[in-house]
Amino acid sequence: MSVLQVDRPLPGRVTPTFAPQQPHIAERSPPNTARIDAIKPIPRDPSAVVPQISARQLGKEFISRGSRVTALSDVTLDIYQGQFCCIVGPSGCGKSTLLRIIAGLETHTSGELELAHFDRSKPLHSMVFQEQSVFPWMTVEKNVEYGLRMRGVPRAERNEVVSHYIDKVGLTAFRQAYPHQLSGGMKQRVSIARAFANDPEILLMDEPFAALDEQNKAILQEELLRIWEESRKTVLFITHSIDEALVLSDRALVMTSRPGTLKADIEVTLARPRGAYEVRASEGYGALSARLWAELREEVLGSRQTKETIA
Repeated sequence: MSVLQVDRPLPGRVTPTFAPQQPHIAERSPPNTARIDAIKPIPRDPSAVVPQISARQLGKEFISRGSRVTALSDVTLDIYQGQFCCIVGPSGCGKSTLLRIIAGLETHTSGELELAHFDRSKPLHSMVFQEQSVFPWMTVEKNVEYGLRMRGVPRAERNEVVSHYIDKVGLTAFRQAYPHQLSGGMKQRVSIARAFANDPEILLMDEPFAALDEQNKAILQEELLRIWEESRKTVLFITHSIDEALVLSDRALVMTSRPGTLKADIEVTLARPRGAYEVRASEGYGALSARLWAELREEVLGSRQTKETIA
């Protein structure tokens, strides 16, 4: 994986129709990769856009029970600064593996991955996991401020940021509570507040609401959107749910069954801001849902047949 260091942040939310500032690129070796991919030349044309996440023919193989298994194959995509992208695919297609490779938690075995770091005063990325990842010995306040404290942010600034995001996720009354005193949904709110408080350029989310009931899921989806509307961070969000992808994203990326690759890139044209249930009644929602399911259905059936064959 390569990290592209860019001198100045791009203004506002960037889509392919906006002109970027001219980047200065320097190579930095990420700690969790087995090799450094060659940095591609960045176009100097003022109409060109530098993707924040760029993968080219990315692949991942591993050995299981003495056999070589291909988890990802030929994944090629560009995600631009400020976009909210959801990846949808059948179970076992490599969605989480792709996210962990982008996070630097796993290494790809083929292809190239480049991340553009536009503002070096901020962390490149933070990750919110499917399982609850709060520290059980820390209060809500201490959990949320953890990343800021590790970065050496002054106490007064930490307190201001922490208060802001604890309030945004509705946990002000539980500021001094410990995780064992919180429900599952509240713990995920802490994880989301911690990720946003750390102020990364890229937010990676691995099915963070999968274990929640429908009501709490809808509430957290709306809270996530409300916070994202303020910051417009680049978000890559893994989900199994077509509804969730349409509620949250600008783009829904459909993955094939294993070995996973990108099958479709569908623009979600629904107006923002969105409510988790109100958006379902909006014009165009049904057509987008049917289109996504048409792309996904064949892959889900293929995944089931593969599992039955293995069994």
